This record gives sequence, structure tokens and C-alpha cells, in this order.
Amino acid sequence: MLRMHCASCAKRVENAIRRLPGVAEASVNLAASTVTVSYDPDMQHPTDIRQAVQAQGYDLLVDSDDSADALDGIYARESDILRRRTLLAVLLTLPVAVTGMCFADAPHAAELMCAFSTPVIFLPGRSFFAGAWMQLKQRAANMDTLVAMSVSTAWLFSVFNMLFPGSATAGDAHPHMYFEAASVIITFILLGRWLEQKAKRHAAISVRKLMGLQPKTVSVARGFGKYVEIPVGDVVAGDVVLVKPGGKIAADGEVIAGHSYLDESMLSGEPVPVLKQKGDKVFAGTINGKGSLHFEAGKTGEDTLLAQIIHTVRDAQGSRAPVQKRVDRIAAVFVPAVIAIAVVTLVAWLLFDSRHGLTHGLTAMVTVLIIACPCALGLATPAAITAGIGKAAERGILVKDAESLETARKVSAVVFDKTGTVTRGKPVVVAIKWLHGDDCAKHVLHDLERRSEHPLAEAIARHFDSDGENVSHPVARFESITGKGVKGIADGRTYLAGSIRMMEEYNIRIDESLLAEAASAHRQAQIAVWFADSEKALALIVVADEIKATSHEAVRLLESRHITCYMVTGDSRHTAEAIAAQAGITRFHANMLPHDKSEFIKQLQAEGHVVAMAGDGINDSASLAQADLSIAMGQGSDIAMDVAQMTLVSSDLTKVAEAIRLSVRTVAAIRQNLFWAFIYNLTAIPVAAGVLYAVNGFLLNPMIAGGAMALSSLCVVGNSLRLRFVK
Repeated sequence: MLRMHCASCAKRVENAIRRLPGVAEASVNLAASTVTVSYDPDMQHPTDIRQAVQAQGYDLLVDSDDSADALDGIYARESDILRRRTLLAVLLTLPVAVTGMCFADAPHAAELMCAFSTPVIFLPGRSFFAGAWMQLKQRAANMDTLVAMSVSTAWLFSVFNMLFPGSATAGDAHPHMYFEAASVIITFILLGRWLEQKAKRHAAISVRKLMGLQPKTVSVARGFGKYVEIPVGDVVAGDVVLVKPGGKIAADGEVIAGHSYLDESMLSGEPVPVLKQKGDKVFAGTINGKGSLHFEAGKTGEDTLLAQIIHTVRDAQGSRAPVQKRVDRIAAVFVPAVIAIAVVTLVAWLLFDSRHGLTHGLTAMVTVLIIACPCALGLATPAAITAGIGKAAERGILVKDAESLETARKVSAVVFDKTGTVTRGKPVVVAIKWLHGDDCAKHVLHDLERRSEHPLAEAIARHFDSDGENVSHPVARFESITGKGVKGIADGRTYLAGSIRMMEEYNIRIDESLLAEAASAHRQAQIAVWFADSEKALALIVVADEIKATSHEAVRLLESRHITCYMVTGDSRHTAEAIAAQAGITRFHANMLPHDKSEFIKQLQAEGHVVAMAGDGINDSASLAQADLSIAMGQGSDIAMDVAQMTLVSSDLTKVAEAIRLSVRTVAAIRQNLFWAFIYNLTAIPVAAGVLYAVNGFLLNPMIAGGAMALSSLCVVGNSLRLRFVK
């Protein structure tokens, strides 16, 4: 969106779009200068929406692959124009201000001020009059209307007094001149808008950073050993892509050759580069280190994780916090109310001050029009939301909407699913205990397990693969025994790998030392897999779904905020107890079906808790939907991520506490902004109208009013930008 300056502008754009046939909803984010529209493509086209916006005196750039670069170019040009207008206004205003404050009684001072102030008003200041005229044609009013009315009134009154001295001032020897006020007002507001635009661009910088991670072109294999440079938009699933040192990953995929460290910090918030080698997943937008990688593209374009993150952040930054609805109702009547107050102020001065009523009344009216600031009111909420959600995205926390931020700060209980949330969700080999330390048959074990499709067998095979073990004893007559294990023959001997039930069924002898190790593993909720020949157990493989390294710290951080932590799982009580103890969770529930988890959350809500649920699987979807705040693990199921209001890209549980802390800071910034905006207007407008004149003879100078108005908007945006520095 272009040329929007205040809450009234945003409201007019929304109403104009909503009136179009087929448009379901339109939401303007003043801080980010964007509008999100939900519409029926059979009834409306983006060009029709743009025309409706242009009819209101604004402009719209339709989102496309190149729109980010185009928008940045437009903003850069507008910023340059504002800068040049501001500098010109400053140069022309300085002589007027110096003359008005120091040499007002000098001969021809009025003519000199008029000569310098007139170009300020009609050259750098012409945009205010153009905007006001456009609003007048639409029978509307906005910030430009207030500025144009006040400046033109001050200038015309000064010209009249200069041409006809004494006519309007009851015979005063020195008629009142407001040339310096009109010039300084224009200069202050131009300066404020220039600084405000720069600050607003900084507040929305996270999306541009993310979009900047997308490479323009990539090298794709086309024939044996031949690579062709193509636009990133032409990459399709199945393409083999070469990533050179320092290059950017163009699509989500899987490494098929090479190894290197990738910087994934812009997606996960984690600063340490991650080693990627054959079989590892890579994501669009991550940055390659010094090595070269070949990967097969899986998800491309709008389907990549980076694209989903960009859309999520954009939608969230454009969403409205509940408090914004009340602000919108006030903003809709703000400008007409200010104009009415200004007129009443002039009439009151004319009625109650027979000597100086006209001059003081005009001064007060101009000051009221200038000092009222719908900009601060309109920016208060979206500026903080844009900055807060952008900061969350930089830290690997995707927030779906502004309402989630308000909910997060109220959370009093967090319910964690176990598998994939508290734990890694992927079984790994913790230890292998060989009988008498003899591991000469490990190649047989490796081959047996790599042929099995059981998840535990995959974990064991993966363990050997990571150690670089080669299969040199191929197994013959391989057989999978459902629910028990696998068996096969190598070097003329029969070998078994499986559960204790399988060992008992084949009358396998198990050494006491291995039985003791198995008992210890059982106490720690670890799984024992046995490897044996036809007579005795040769090894015990201990497999576990380990807790994440961050789980214990996450629980500690949450409980330090007086938030109660629970863990729910479908596993046995014994397993749940062991995992909960490792994570530092004292409240847990085992043997729970998906429905039971949802009912448990309802129970907590009935007790008065605001409940956050963190989960990663399809079976967590109902619980996530039931919770007041739903948090999905970024490496979990797509369904869980669709349901969730927040997604942790890296699945780092400490991000839960970080998200809550950031939401507290963001909501605090919103409240501070609204307090400043309302208090500013509630106190400034009466002072500008002259209520202090009867007490101490104080009448606010319009020049000071212009500076205060510009400062109020900058304070709101600056306060929001503090969120970018939250650690």
C-alpha cells in the first residue's frame, strides 16, 4: 500500500475494498503498509481491487514474485522524495523562523516571511493539499485534511494582515503573522513522515530478510556431469541441484552427494551451522558454508518451508489484535471530531474574548488542527505487532495471528506431548553391550537390521551406517517374524535379532551380565533388543527415544514464570515416569488416547487455566485445537502445523518460554503505545484549544504543536522498534 499516513487512511481503504462484490474481508496494516484481502477470484480480480484503492487517492502494488523488489524500489524512491522535500522545506523555513522570532518588527519583515513561506507551503507542502483535495472529492477527511486546513488558514490570515494591517486585529500596531508557524508545521510534519517511513520499514524488515534468502538462479543437472543455470522458479521436484560454497539452497530436498555446514539461523533461530551430508534434509533459504552439495529437490516454490514461513509472518503481521477493533472505531470518527473541536474553539474565542478573539481563536484553531495526531493512534497496535511477530520469526517462532500474542502472555499451564515434543521422536541406539566384549558378529547384526522395516531395526542400522561400518557378511534366508524380530543365516550359522519373547521362544541362553544391563535399561524406559546365534545371546542393543537436549531447560524456564508444566503420552506409566523425570516434569499422564488428551485440556480450562498445548503429531491435532494456545513442532506433521497458532521451526522447546516472553513484551508495547496516543490527544487538544489561557495566559504556539505531532508518531514507532532488540 502507498500514500497511507494515518488510521483514517487505513479505514477508508478497508471500507472501499470491502464494498466490492465477492470480497469477504480486507485488513490494512498501517505499520507495514500492506492490505490482506480475502475474495472470490470468480467475482473480483486484483486489478479491480487496485482501481478501487486508487479511486480513494491511494495506490496498491499486487503481491507477486517480483513485488518485494518493486516495493522496496518504490519505498526507496518515496523516501528519497520525502528527504528532498524535507531538506528544501528546512532551507526555506530557516529564514522565516529567524525573522519571525527575532526581527518580526523590522521593516518589510512580513513581506520577507511571505516570500519564503509561500514556496514551502506550495512546493514541499503541496502533497498535503493534494491529499486533502482527493479526500474532499470522496467526502472524507484524513491527516492531510487537518494539515491543509491549519496551514492554509494560518497563511491566508497572515497574508490578509500583511495586505490590510490592523483590519482583523482591532487596531493592533503589529498585526499577528503566522508565516513562520505555517512553514515550520510543514517542515516538522515532512520530517516526521520521512523518519516514520524509515522506522516503519525497519519494523517490517524480517519478511524482507526472509525473502532475500531466496536465490534468483540455481545450477541444475542436465545430463551426465553437465549443469545449467536456470531461474529458481523453473526448479521442479526431482531436479538435482548443485550448491556451491557460499550459495543459497533453492528448494527443500535431500542431500545425495557431498557434505557441508549450512547456516539455518534465519529459519530456526539457531546460530550454529548444521552439518549436512548424504540423506540429510535441506531447506530453501539456508546458506551453504565452504563445501559443495548436490541435493534432489522435493518441495519447490510456494511449497517450501521458507515460503510457508514468509506467508505465515505476512498474514500474522497483517492480523488484528482484539484491542485494535476498539481503536478502529475511535479512528473512524477522529478527524471529523477534531475539525468540529477546532471550529468550536474558534467560535468560543470570538464569543468570550472581544479584544483578541479573532487572532487568539485562529491561533487556537490552527493549533488544534495541527496537534491532533491520528497517526500515533493508528500506528500504536500494528507497529508493535509487526515488530514483535517479525522478531519472533527471526528467532524461529512462527506466530499465526496477533490474537495468539495476546493469549500467550496469559498462559498458566503448558501441556507437552511426549514423543517428538519432549523427546526427539526418533529412536536411537544408546549402547551396545557385547558378550565378553566380542563384537566379531556385528556385520551380521548390521545386515539383519538393515533388511528389516521395523523402526527399531532402522535405528540400529542407522547407528552402524553413521559409524561407517560396511556389510561384509551378507545374510542368507532372511526372515521377518512379525512382532518378535528377524532371523537369517551367515557363514552357516543361524542368527536372531529381536525381543526377549523371541529369545525365550528359541531357548536362547542369556548371560547374567546382559540381563542386568537389560533391567537397568528398562528402569530408564529404554528398549532392549537382543542379538543371538542359535544357542546364546551375543549382544544387548539399548534403544531409546531420548529427550531433547533443551527439554529440561524449557521446563525450568516455564516454571520460573510460574507456569505449570504437564506431560501426556499414550505410552505406559513406567515409560512416562522415566521421561518426565529426565525432563524435570512432576505432573504427567500415561496411557492416554488422543481423545483423553483433549479432555484433559478441557479439565484444566475448567479449573481456570489458560492452556498451551505443544505437540507434533496427527494424534495431537484435537488437543492443539482444544487448547487456548496451540504450539506445533516445526519438524512434526503438516496437520499439527495447520492447526497450531504458533510453530517452533527448530522444535527447540526453550522457544515456548521465549514465545511467551516475547508476547508479554509485545502486548506491553501495544499498551504503552495506546496509552501514549490517547493521553497525548486527550491532553494536547484541550491545551491547544487554550484552556490554560484563563489560568496563566498560556496559548500554545502552532510551531510547537507541529513538532509535538510529529514526535508523537515517532515515539510510538520507536517504542515498537525496541522489540527488535529483545534477546
